[in-house]
Amino acid sequence: MATSILIRNALRVAAFDDAGAELADADVLIEGNRIKALGPNLKSQAPADCREISAEGMVCLPGFVNCHHHLFQTLTRAVPRVQNAELFEWLTNLYEIWRGINPELVHTAALVGLGELLLTGCTTSTDHLYLFPRASDGTLIDAEIQAAVELGMRFHPTRGCMSRGKSHGGLRPDDIVQTHEEIIADCERLIAKYHNPAPDAMVKIALAPCAPFTVEEKTMVELAALARHHKLRLHTHMAETLDEERYCAEMYNMRPVEWAEKIGWLGDDVWWAHVVHINDDEIKQLAETKTGVSHCPSSNMRLGSGIAPMVKMVKAGVPVGLGVDGSSSNDTGDLWGEARNAMLLQRVLGGAAAIDARTCLRLGCRGGAELLGYNNIGRIVPGALADVILIDVNKIGFAGALHDPVAALLFCGDSHIVDYSIINGEVVVERGKLARVKEEQIVESANKAAAALVKKAGLS
Repeated sequence: MATSILIRNALRVAAFDDAGAELADADVLIEGNRIKALGPNLKSQAPADCREISAEGMVCLPGFVNCHHHLFQTLTRAVPRVQNAELFEWLTNLYEIWRGINPELVHTAALVGLGELLLTGCTTSTDHLYLFPRASDGTLIDAEIQAAVELGMRFHPTRGCMSRGKSHGGLRPDDIVQTHEEIIADCERLIAKYHNPAPDAMVKIALAPCAPFTVEEKTMVELAALARHHKLRLHTHMAETLDEERYCAEMYNMRPVEWAEKIGWLGDDVWWAHVVHINDDEIKQLAETKTGVSHCPSSNMRLGSGIAPMVKMVKAGVPVGLGVDGSSSNDTGDLWGEARNAMLLQRVLGGAAAIDARTCLRLGCRGGAELLGYNNIGRIVPGALADVILIDVNKIGFAGALHDPVAALLFCGDSHIVDYSIINGEVVVERGKLARVKEEQIVESANKAAAALVKKAGLS
């Protein structure tokens, strides 16, 4: 059981509750894995053995929630051959590297990706692992879960899949796709072994076929039925590029959203990644069905996919969160930075008044919690889970901006490393360093693994 923690005298506590409360010079009291109270001078309410963290000069926020990632890709960042490639070319080249992944490599990659997320304010993350090489033993998601447990992160991985290889009109090699029967069987195995439906669970499972152009329609339909039988959530890429739009027109004679409706992939238990190429009628449809969207601005910029109409979606009532996407298409796992990029990119599309900093911060925590189905994270209120972060704004990058320290988190800053991260009542980032593991060892292992993986594929 976690011990009690008293966060003392934070410069500002941004609760992101229903009222948008922000408290100055406030305390946050944590007991066990829950927030007990927030307000001024809570020391008298704290147990005698409570750990105290002085938060003078710090902003306290709910932890961010990452809604889309591909952790295995941390070993293929900035690969020269794909630095200037668009999505389909990028995929075709990188599949030649990724076919060499195995549980040991995925464990290392997950330590890197989840560790980077923790250091940049993320306390809950999903992941979308969708390729399972024949040469691997298939326990890749198990390896990711082990990494999350080691780091102390709340983790909601999705069991992805691909069933359409080159021999069936797909982009990817046949030796990294699976049969329909193999996919269903492993989904059932992971659900039975890892999924915890409890509200304070540290590990949950979702089901996530990769994309319209990678999976047979039959598999999409049956995975939706399986997820709903077990009351799990569903995830996939959707409407990311114009290539995908053309593919759906040729294969199904439909637009991606139209096809998703046909196969039962709309609903409040579904969230999609990207959703760049979507029209006003389709936005209305997502809002009416409460189908969620993970906005991934850095990846969309990096691959030249376009600018998602995120502000339109938010105003229409579409549930929206933020995702860093894979570390080969964003090349960083900085969710705090993703909130900043979301704000700046939407202003390119809609002008300086299109969206404000607090809205983007809220999407990063409260919005993401809604997408993943949590009503007890993403806000600082009594009874919520104790997933909070502290950011010291007494640094040169914030100097001159303390008249609004909350907005300054996106407008200013010389580093996106948080000072403290508390998850489920435990300190997992302390003074800007991972508390449970040695970062230097992770970096050394990852660099060696990445070099060997890329060299083996002949793409260094």
